[in-house]
Order: sequence, then C-alpha cells, then structure tokens
Amino acid sequence: MSTALIVEDDPDQAKLVATLLRMKNFEPIVAGTGESGLELARRHHPDVMVLDLNLPDIWGYEVCRRLRTDRSTMLTPVVMLTALGGSENMLRGFRVGANAYVTKPYGIEDLLSAIAQARAWRTEIEHKDLNGEIHVELNSEVTLLQDLNDFLLNLCQTTPFSDEQVMQLRQAVMEMAQNAIEWGNRHQSDRLVTITYRVFEDRIEIIIRDQGHGFDRNNLPHAAASDDPFSHLDVRDKLGLRAGGFGLMICKGMVDELRYNDVGNEVTLIKRFRQEEPG
Repeated sequence: MSTALIVEDDPDQAKLVATLLRMKNFEPIVAGTGESGLELARRHHPDVMVLDLNLPDIWGYEVCRRLRTDRSTMLTPVVMLTALGGSENMLRGFRVGANAYVTKPYGIEDLLSAIAQARAWRTEIEHKDLNGEIHVELNSEVTLLQDLNDFLLNLCQTTPFSDEQVMQLRQAVMEMAQNAIEWGNRHQSDRLVTITYRVFEDRIEIIIRDQGHGFDRNNLPHAAASDDPFSHLDVRDKLGLRAGGFGLMICKGMVDELRYNDVGNEVTLIKRFRQEEPG
C-alpha cells in the first residue's frame, strides 16, 4: 500500500484528507508540525507528502525547501494544500520545489489529480536514472533571483562540491538567469523563466529556459568573445547598454559544459563532481 504523509496542524483538516486518501488505498501518516513532518519523511519515505503552509513552527515553504535539499528526501512528491491563494504564493511554492499546489476549499478530484501529477514526476525521474530533479519557475523580476540564489546554495550542500565549485556554479546560474530575464523575456513579468535542476551520480545539470524568441549565438556583437574580449564595449555604448557583456564568456569558465538549444532560449549548465585522486 502507498503511504501519504499529511503535514497539517488542524486535526479536522488532517482527518478529512486522511479519509479521502484511505478511499484511494493510501496509508496516511499525520504530522502536526513542520519539524515532525520532516522527521517522518526521513523515516518513512512516503509516496507523497500533502503539505499545509500555515504550520505552528515553520512555514510549509521551509519544509519543502529542506525536503528538496536533503538527499534522503529529495525525491518525495509534494502537494501543497493551503488556504493561501494567489499567483505569488503559488510561484513561491514552486520555487522551493513543490510539484502541485491546491487551494482550500478544494474538490476531491482537485486533490487526487494533484497527487497523481506529483507521483508521475517521481516516476519520470526514476526512469531517467537521476538522483533527483527539481523544477521551478520564476517570473521575469530580478528580485526573485535571490530566492534562486538561496535555493541553489542549499541544493549544493547535498553534493560533494567544494566551496569554490559551489560559488562558480552559483555565479554561472545567476548570470544565465539574469540573461533570461533581461534579454530573453525583456523584463516582461508575465513571461516565466523555468529552471530545472538535475542531480546525477557524477554531476549536476541546470537547465534555464525563457519564453523569448531566442538568439543567434554566432552574432552577438554586444557580448565579449574569448578571442577579442573588449571590442564589444563600443557596441554596447552605442546601443545605450549598461557596461558588461562578459557574462557568457565568464560562465563558460565556471562550468564544465555550457550548451544552448538550437533556438537559443534554453541553456544547459553542467558541473561535474571532482573525482577523488587515486591514493
């Protein structure tokens, strides 16, 4: 029988969700606080977590973030079930790694569909032979990059990266996310930047995709080139652009591999774990 961990401090709400899940052959486990929910997740490895946000000790967002940055619980499917509506709260939930977001009051099918969606994510990950995958979305506001920065630092704590490697990867990701917001989506707040983190045995892959039309990587007169890193500054000055344009060149030196899709609106950053030297 599949297990469902319900993290909810309202006994009546927890009982209702537990009853619904029993009808679908889930064995429910209930936690009344965020900390106890995390402990039970590490102990029981549930098939899905149904997570409230307003908890008495810590926010559900923090529960989800810590779940995603702990290798023992990284693959736990998470459905946020909360009275907090609105796109801002939903986006925040997805930024910390939630798989689905359901607002109260809800229909039975709404909850069951969200659970099925979350569990399908885990099945897909396991078929890809990944240790973990986290998919988040940002709207095109630079202020949200701080959330991305914090999340990336916590994620890297689950890997064998050195401090230097973590800082290199963070700089590369922040630069590419900034480019996606500034150049890809043109600061249009209704356009999303999607970021997918994939953790393998030997590497991390981070895929950043914007909703712009892409660009020709062989025709970037406003960006620095490795064989001529400064002539682009005159071009930027004539176009009225801020000083800079070194990001892409710097990023190539911060990761082991950087590749774009054919259109130019998706970049994949690959950073491999440093191998132990033979004794």
